[in-house]
Amino acid sequence: MRLDGTLVSFAADIVQAAWVTGLLALTTTAILLVASPPLSWWIARTGSKWRAPVEALVALPLVLPPTVLGFYLLLAMAKSGPLGAMAQALTGAPLAFTFAGLVIGSIIYSLPFVTGPLASAFRTTDGQVLEAAASLGITPLGRFVRLVLPMHRKALIAAGVLGFAHTVGEFGIVLMIGGNIPGETRVLSIALFDRVEMLDYAGAHVIAASLLVFSLIVLTFTYRWLRVP
Repeated sequence: MRLDGTLVSFAADIVQAAWVTGLLALTTTAILLVASPPLSWWIARTGSKWRAPVEALVALPLVLPPTVLGFYLLLAMAKSGPLGAMAQALTGAPLAFTFAGLVIGSIIYSLPFVTGPLASAFRTTDGQVLEAAASLGITPLGRFVRLVLPMHRKALIAAGVLGFAHTVGEFGIVLMIGGNIPGETRVLSIALFDRVEMLDYAGAHVIAASLLVFSLIVLTFTYRWLRVP
């Protein structure tokens, strides 16, 4: 990375990629923090025979190669795919290689990092507290919103932080369904990959070191905060 006009171009590229990355992570985390608690509560409390299959489906991104998941999502989001055809009918454009498609993929890929910790926390909920609330006439939804969620606020915050950090570091699935469109789907992990391909190791080091420090700070904050009474 030369100290001339290329440096200005590099800085602009990184700022733009960081903006897309941050927006993607915030959007994904916000949606997951709304959708995951009810799903996690159901997983933690249900006795349904469907619990194991649902848990396996939610946890699948933990063991499935990101490129495999990205490939099937790409097929689903293409013009001929179910999601892509639906988006085409509603908006006139497919989902593949768009920011909206990237958000959908990120939600699926980061879902176990939010749902898993919440389900584990919900399993520790004191049943007597819920029974007492039920005896007072509080509805199941009211018990969940007014008792369960405040009771596990630390788990909620920790799950949100983990989901955010995981979304920031996504690469394989982003490359498959988002491509590398500056200002729309080009995130920091893709920018890092491009710098390595260009043999710009100095630029790659700047991006990689920034992501490393960010991840370390996030995890340190999370573990320290969880230990606070």
